[in-house]
Amino acid sequence: MVEEKSSYRGRLAPSPTGWLHRGHARTFWTAQQRARAAGGELILRNDDLDRARCRPEFVAAMLEDLRWFGFEWTEGPDIGGPHAPYDQSRRGAVYTAAFGQLRAVGAIYPCTCSRKDVQDAAGAPHEAPVGFGDELHYPGACRPENLSADERIRRAAWPRNGVNWRFRVPDGRTLEFVDGHFGPQRAVTGRDFTDFLVWRKDDVPSYQLACAADDAAMRITEVVRGADLLLSTFRQLLLYRALGHAAPAFFHCPLVTDEQGVRLAKRHDALALRALRAAGRTPEDLRAGW
Repeated sequence: MVEEKSSYRGRLAPSPTGWLHRGHARTFWTAQQRARAAGGELILRNDDLDRARCRPEFVAAMLEDLRWFGFEWTEGPDIGGPHAPYDQSRRGAVYTAAFGQLRAVGAIYPCTCSRKDVQDAAGAPHEAPVGFGDELHYPGACRPENLSADERIRRAAWPRNGVNWRFRVPDGRTLEFVDGHFGPQRAVTGRDFTDFLVWRKDDVPSYQLACAADDAAMRITEVVRGADLLLSTFRQLLLYRALGHAAPAFFHCPLVTDEQGVRLAKRHDALALRALRAAGRTPEDLRAGW
């Protein structure tokens, strides 16, 4: 009797803007363990859209550090697979198609507001629940309903590049999902987050759009990532819906902190996997107590 193959598809999606650290390892290890427990597959994606900070040496180190730690994947930039390419910098056609879908259904609009414009309009930091407030709240100055009829017609003909594009978040709608770790989650649109960027004026898709489009295209069934991305999940749920895709399940891991309780970042060079390995630590040492 042939055992039926699991439909579970998880992913690792590091961004090569620095060295991977212990916090990345713990979150990624959780992703791998969940994929193995489900008898499914684990996909490696190189999220290298940040042109200014992503560097080839970080990509090479990422692959080396993941292998050293004991990670194994069935598809990825180094081994290929049915959903190649696995480098986001080479997946422009996927994002362009998603952008076209969103524009066709009127889900996005061009925005000329600079970050300073948004900051000045806000006047003061927005009061938001714990875990929210990771992006400036947009006042809606460029929403079509706030423009004259002539200006709406003029902007409708604008090309994709040279201007920011925002997703039109519905007002006052309650969004909910059940997180695999933290349980039921809820956000109210327009209060907890507002219209967000999907395409930047330098002709690069935002993290939100690229992530949702790739996870859908690669048929990811569960996204395992850090708790700092909980709010991003609500934005991506709206994108999945607008693009006509079923959303994956989500599992957000608690963040790893240093001895002062500060969340680990790539600037913590002493806790980078490469530094820990050079100091004689082993993957088994680092996983002890997880």
